[in-house]
Amino acid sequence: MTAHTQDPTAAAVPSVPIWADIEDVAPRLRETGYVADRSIASVVFLADRLGKPVLLEGPAGVGKTELAKAIASASGRRLIRLQCYEGLDEAKALYEWNYKKQLLRIQADQAHDHAWDEIEESIFDEPFLLERPLLEAIRSEEPVVLLVDEVDRVEVETEALLLEILSDFQVSIPELGTLRAASRPTVLLTSNNTRELSEALKRRCLYLHIDYPEPEREREIVQARVPGVGAELADQVARLVRSIRTMDLKKAPSIAESLDWARTLLLLGVRHVDTDTAKATLNVLLKHQSDLVKVAKELTVEDA
Repeated sequence: MTAHTQDPTAAAVPSVPIWADIEDVAPRLRETGYVADRSIASVVFLADRLGKPVLLEGPAGVGKTELAKAIASASGRRLIRLQCYEGLDEAKALYEWNYKKQLLRIQADQAHDHAWDEIEESIFDEPFLLERPLLEAIRSEEPVVLLVDEVDRVEVETEALLLEILSDFQVSIPELGTLRAASRPTVLLTSNNTRELSEALKRRCLYLHIDYPEPEREREIVQARVPGVGAELADQVARLVRSIRTMDLKKAPSIAESLDWARTLLLLGVRHVDTDTAKATLNVLLKHQSDLVKVAKELTVEDA
C-alpha cells in the first residue's frame, strides 16, 4: 500500500493572503456583484488573516451563500460546497470507498489466485477512494474556499466531525494514514438558526450575522445585480420590499426575490411602480397565499 502518513502535529500551511488590507475587501467583492457593508468586509478580512472559519447566521436569502461564492470569485479560488441536510454522515461529507470498483478488483484478483492479504491491501488505496467535499478541500493542492451550507441541519454527531476537521485541517484514514491540508482553506459555515449550534463549534469561528439590508444597501445590490435597472426603480424596489418585510408574514421576501422582482418589472417595461403594478406582481416576492392576501390588502406605494 502507498504510504501517505504525514506528521499529525504539523499545522496546515497558511495561504497567501487574499486581501491587501481591509479597504481592499468591499471593492473586490463589489466587482463580483456582492455589495458588502463595513461589518461584512471586516470579518472577511480578519478571517483571512487569522486563518479562522466564519460562521454566518441570519434569515434565509440574505446573501450568506452568495458571500462564499463572491470570495471564491474575487480570490480566483475554487469553491467547494458541502450542502448539509438531515442524515448527512461521514461517508457523504468526508470520504467513502468505491465498493463496486473494489468488488470488481477482488473478482479479478481471485481469478488470478492472488492471496487475500494481497487483495485486501490493494483495494484500500488511492484508486478506490471517493473524496467528498471535506476531504476534497483538505487534499486540494491549491487554496480553496470551503462552504459548509446550512450546518444547522446536521445532527450533533456530524457537527462534531466538522469541529474535528476545522480544528486541525487534517483527517486520519485508517488505511492511508493522516492526510493534512496542503494549505488552509477559507471556510464559511452558514446557518438559518433552525437549531442552536454547539459552543465548541462557535468558538472555532468568527461570527457574522447578516440581516436583511437597509434600503440604501439593497438599492446598491439591485443596481449591481440587475443590469439596466434605473436608480429610481432600484430605489422603489428597495423601499417597497423593506415595507413588506415589516408586515407580519409567514416568509419575508429575500434579497434574491427582490432581484427577481426588479427583473420582472424591467421585463414588463415598468420604470415607476404604482400600487396596482406592485400588487399584480407580488407573486414574485411572496410564496404563501396568506402573505399575498395580507400584503395586497395593506400595501400602497405611498406607504413605502
